[in-house]
Amino acid sequence: MYKNSEGRPGVVLAAVAVAQFAVALDLSVVNVALPAMRTALGFAPLDLSWVVHVYALTLGGFLLLGGRACDLYGRRRLFVLGLAVFGLSSLAGGLAQAPWQLIAARAGQGVGAAAATPATLAMLTTTFAEGPQRVRALGVWSGVNAAGGALGVLAGGLLTQYAGWRWVMLINLPVVALALALTLAGVPADTRPARHERLDVLGAALATGGVGLLVLGVVRTDAHGWGSPATWATLVASAELLTAFVLAESRAPAPLLRLGLLRSRWVAGASALVFFSTAGQFAAFYFASLYLQQVLGMSPAATGAAFLPFSASLVAGSLLATRVTAARTPRTSLVPGALLASAGLTWFAFISPHGGFLTDVLGPCIVTGTGVGLVMAPVAAAATTGIAPHEAGMASGLMNSSRQLGGCLGLAALATVAAHRTGTATTPSALNEGYALGLAIAAALFVLAAAVAIGVLPRRRAETPGPQPAAPAEHRLEGTPS
Repeated sequence: MYKNSEGRPGVVLAAVAVAQFAVALDLSVVNVALPAMRTALGFAPLDLSWVVHVYALTLGGFLLLGGRACDLYGRRRLFVLGLAVFGLSSLAGGLAQAPWQLIAARAGQGVGAAAATPATLAMLTTTFAEGPQRVRALGVWSGVNAAGGALGVLAGGLLTQYAGWRWVMLINLPVVALALALTLAGVPADTRPARHERLDVLGAALATGGVGLLVLGVVRTDAHGWGSPATWATLVASAELLTAFVLAESRAPAPLLRLGLLRSRWVAGASALVFFSTAGQFAAFYFASLYLQQVLGMSPAATGAAFLPFSASLVAGSLLATRVTAARTPRTSLVPGALLASAGLTWFAFISPHGGFLTDVLGPCIVTGTGVGLVMAPVAAAATTGIAPHEAGMASGLMNSSRQLGGCLGLAALATVAAHRTGTATTPSALNEGYALGLAIAAALFVLAAAVAIGVLPRRRAETPGPQPAAPAEHRLEGTPS
């Protein structure tokens, strides 16, 4: 049964899937294009990494704010606004003539994605009633999200080699246009609020500042190191702001994040699980890409094509997870999926400097991709189980913040560990040792994700997030039962 009869559920799902694919794609699509960007725009070596980092910084910093804003001001409004900002920023990046212009455009993309991403998940939870229909819709959302990150490497390699690096940015324009057209065709308009509830400005400032400083401190470790005063000062300031955020939210009449939401084992468990699994997934993409190019000597396009078996396996795992979760609970898919992904990455950790795609990459890609699909497809359903419609954006912002933080922290930490193992050597054998260690630790992170699924997630769907405030009339969509 659908919760909203005014919209066209199939079109809502299509619009959300297209938009989320673009957001996820941009997390990895620029990686292969970085050398071409450096040559064309004259980036300094240390500045080039900000093309990647600034997107993660703004996306991670504004996700909680975007999630609450879509609850207060309308999911469709925030979705359209976020897409518009994302599309215009992509155009600006494609036309950039100087390094600062490209970095500013990437920051704009992050802000737009932070508005659109929570709205995508919130629109699904308010369109599809809890049960098999919602599980399938959220499975599509999660599968597309994971596939976008995986296919970003392929798209970046092909576009850079055959069309030029600017198309890494400009490719977003037709995708955004399609998502906006689908939105106009089938996503119901938000009801006009009878009264206006104020946004928690203090909470927004503390959360955005705290998460932003956390991401900043971690992503700068490539230049400053984990033990440097700059890194520690940034991380301590982040901890202070986030502590102040928790205290402020416990007293706010309309909090950015209702702390009672975390009493739900579904919400808390899914957020922890997605943190560990995304940390392992992002790091695996990074090390596998470097292994293919710097150890095996493959071209950018060939490297992208090498990820196709992973992407195909991920889609297969997502389809299987959606069927299993619709009949049972997300936990049924999450536990074996995390263990399978860990097994695949453990196999991947046996890479050799004298190996090849067929001997060292293909098998681990298939096993890991299937496991990741089994994990990523049902995690959104787990994170929104028992959530009231007027808090769907809040729950989405929390889960997506956990996803983004996991990816940033995991990649930065494992890249540091791999670099320490490699040292100053640049031979294929030395690089191989560092990448193998990073892949082994990524496998361990999926074991932690499985432990969370086993120990925290309930066996039944019945649990709800505790006492929930009643939904204000202006937060209910037309046709949505109160």
